[in-house]
Amino acid sequence: MARLKNGERVVVKVQRPRVADTIREDVGVLYFLAGLLEKYVPEAKIFNPLAVVDEFARTLDFETNFVIEANNIRRFQENFIKEPNIKIPKVYDEFSGRKVLVLEELEGIPLSQKNALDQEGINPESVLRTGLRCYLKMVFTDGLFHGDLHAGNMFVLPNNRIGLIDFGVIGRLNRKTQGAIANMFVALASEDYDRFAYEYIDLAPYTDQVDVDLFARDLRDMIAPYYGLTLKHVNVGKLMMNSAALASRYGLRLPPELIMFCKSIISIEGMGRVIMKDFNFLIYALEFAAELVQSRAEPTKILRDISSVGRDVNSLMASLPRQIKQIMLRLSSPDFVLKTQIHEIENLRVTTKNAANTMFLGVIVASLVLSAAILHIWDQGPTIAGMSAISVINYVLAIMLAGLAFINYLKK
Repeated sequence: MARLKNGERVVVKVQRPRVADTIREDVGVLYFLAGLLEKYVPEAKIFNPLAVVDEFARTLDFETNFVIEANNIRRFQENFIKEPNIKIPKVYDEFSGRKVLVLEELEGIPLSQKNALDQEGINPESVLRTGLRCYLKMVFTDGLFHGDLHAGNMFVLPNNRIGLIDFGVIGRLNRKTQGAIANMFVALASEDYDRFAYEYIDLAPYTDQVDVDLFARDLRDMIAPYYGLTLKHVNVGKLMMNSAALASRYGLRLPPELIMFCKSIISIEGMGRVIMKDFNFLIYALEFAAELVQSRAEPTKILRDISSVGRDVNSLMASLPRQIKQIMLRLSSPDFVLKTQIHEIENLRVTTKNAANTMFLGVIVASLVLSAAILHIWDQGPTIAGMSAISVINYVLAIMLAGLAFINYLKK
């Protein structure tokens, strides 16, 4: 806390000395461990450890740069300028910089304090609804949400208002991800596992390696047991995190902001159930999801989408002739070679090679046995245990080669 020359109380956030160096050293260790995981633990590759560390490092970089945090605060102030029940602190730019941030003091109590909701005139349920509406507006309307919205970063202000602090970590959701989240909530409420699975597939980069039916069945097996408890007793955030982990095991690479969103739900549900024991996050989320679908049906939104599609079509038509020309030039080139790759042909080649090797050894073994039998009858030379010495040698070679063939067979 501090005071300006005019007597106004402010909050001063100062970065600790050498904290950036410490973070770089720790992140370097994480990169090393992530590299080991990807190299020596094949099962970890689907979770893309290096990408996770990249996202973590970028988040830490943003969180230690107070210029970025000040800009984030201004963005949230613009988004909530028409929301009188939400207070975003003012930034004093003239006193702020990369390592120092000066903010307006919020006259309230952190929600993490036990007596935060015991103030005179405070209605806990009203505070809960205000906080939820604030969070869901960030997700479904603004596409910009607080990435670390725990109880310590929410202040209970007079008249059931809420104040927010600490905007170093934020998440951004594009329209596609917003729509996917809304559809996921609807699918959860209606137990439509196929729809739930397809939302994950649509969000991830294209792949033809996912068995959608099997993925949907595993989602059903994971989620269905909770429905007997009713969803108000289910941690939706944890359920979303588990389903995202399942999608990763199927090889789907999900956008990092979706994972951040799932983690934020866990914090919101934890705070909600402290205030209201029968708190049901999904009911509130579905209300906003319905508003999102309805808002996108407005004429202005439809015209904006059509305009976006028109720009894409115009760009495609402008570049298509040039691309076709390049393809035709390549096809007419005397050096053009059409390459095809059939993955199964490699297995056939290996199988054929192994069969040929085994057959070759078999022919040699049979020849040695046959020659040994003939020499045993006709050879008049030296003997071993009453048998022709050359015949004995042939039998020994035949046995050794037969053993080698058997060992190779077992290795396959």
